[in-house]
Amino acid sequence: MATSGNYWEDLRKQARQLENELDLRLVSFSKLCTNLSSSSNKWSHRTGDRSDSVGQSQDNMLVAMTTELEQLLANLTAVNDKMAEYINTPGTSSYNTALMHTLQRHRDILQDYTQEFHKTKSNFFILREREDLLGSVHRDIESYKSSSGLNNRKTELFLKEHEHLRNSDRFIDNAISIAMTMKENITSQRGMFKSIQTRVTTLANRFPAINGLIQKINLRKRRDSLILGGVIGICTILLLLYTFH
Repeated sequence: MATSGNYWEDLRKQARQLENELDLRLVSFSKLCTNLSSSSNKWSHRTGDRSDSVGQSQDNMLVAMTTELEQLLANLTAVNDKMAEYINTPGTSSYNTALMHTLQRHRDILQDYTQEFHKTKSNFFILREREDLLGSVHRDIESYKSSSGLNNRKTELFLKEHEHLRNSDRFIDNAISIAMTMKENITSQRGMFKSIQTRVTTLANRFPAINGLIQKINLRKRRDSLILGGVIGICTILLLLYTFH
């Protein structure tokens, strides 16, 4: 029985040692997750994403700590199972109640440590996913700002081109207005010339001696009309060429 008692005490000693080590490791694990979350948050606010080297180093530390804690929890679970097997061994019924109480206390401690470990790890990964999502949103916003800036430059160029076209339209309208005014003046002058010609013709019929002079005047007037028409045509063509240049 003494040997059995020593075996039980060895199991209890292993359980307490593992529990103390788990307690220290869980505190370190909680601090690590807090530091990693703060570091990741700083990178997210400064650059919109974490550095590859920094992120890889942090992930390696997290994986190593997580693996170590999972191994310690597995070892403590195995010790508790051995303690349960010992209690169920024939010959321990005389103090089975005290052993069951001790085992239950160790199981409660194991359950608390397991819950704390999973809670800390779950909270950390939830925060990491949220920060990664925020980083992705930040990159999308920066991309949208860049594309918006490009679209604004394109819009500005389109507005300048539109203003240039409007100025060209106004210049063409002014040229057409000038041409219409010149046409009205020429038409008015033509009517006046016809009236003068009619009077001169009447006078020529009355005075045949000046008929030759009237013909010369008519030839000069016709030549002046051709020259004036040519000048107007050339001016109109030059205006159109300047407008569409």
